[in-house]
Amino acid sequence: MARSRYKGINQLSGTDRVVVGAMVLVPTAIVVWLVWLPAVASVLLSFTNWDGIGPVSSAKVIGLKNYKDVVEIYPPFWPAIQHNLIWLVVMFLVATPIGMLLAVLIDRGVAGSRFYQTSLFLPVVLSLALIGFIWQLIYSKDQGVLNAVTGGSTDWYGDPSVNLWAALVAASWRQVGYIMLLYLAGLKGVDPSLREAARVDGANERTTFFKIVFPVLRPINIIVLVVTVIESLRAFDLVWVINKGRNGLELISTLVTSNIVGEASRIGFGSALATFMLLISSVFIVIYLRIVMREPS
Repeated sequence: MARSRYKGINQLSGTDRVVVGAMVLVPTAIVVWLVWLPAVASVLLSFTNWDGIGPVSSAKVIGLKNYKDVVEIYPPFWPAIQHNLIWLVVMFLVATPIGMLLAVLIDRGVAGSRFYQTSLFLPVVLSLALIGFIWQLIYSKDQGVLNAVTGGSTDWYGDPSVNLWAALVAASWRQVGYIMLLYLAGLKGVDPSLREAARVDGANERTTFFKIVFPVLRPINIIVLVVTVIESLRAFDLVWVINKGRNGLELISTLVTSNIVGEASRIGFGSALATFMLLISSVFIVIYLRIVMREPS
């Protein structure tokens, strides 16, 4: 069968080969141009003191100085690392279980499941910037719904002791719908005979899910883990809309932006921060690829 398939490929006409070649080369060229070349350029620029004003050739190579300055004398760096870790923990331990629970309930066909599915998925199609503006209507100190209901006067986006948690609630609102969608797709692919066999053996629904269904969802679990980690590291839009990542909302991504396109315009320094993000993300991507490659065909 494989031999006949390869034979068919070899018998493609000249036009078909051009089309197939274009379908492979064009997306590859776009990815290389828009992803890999900027990533390599950022790594190279992180070893320079280029300010983005003069030509790149005028940049002076300073070795690891940018990395040393980031770690040792840049005050927002370690708070940003801490905030990114908190973001990851909340997304993984709060948003993910809620999304999985909602997926299980909807998959069981609870009353109004279509309405719930649509309502919960709606935030996913909205940008995080728009979500930030929506939650501003809730969190506003003077005109927000939350303060109006509770009778308080908390500046949810301005108070550094609570603004991170307020932003996490808004981000989780979107993340829950995304996780729900991933798990719902996985649950639809579970063989019904597995649940039927567990039911015949006397297993209740909780045991069936954790002992039978959840292990079958291993590929979805891996995808959710990697997506959650990467999304937590690259969290940007929502925080930037709130206060550009300042006053208790420092994240690595906002530090990169404020150094590269901000008033300071320290391209080399910002590239060093971006390289830290790249390295941390790469660790989880490599773990994901190794797990996937080990999967039996």
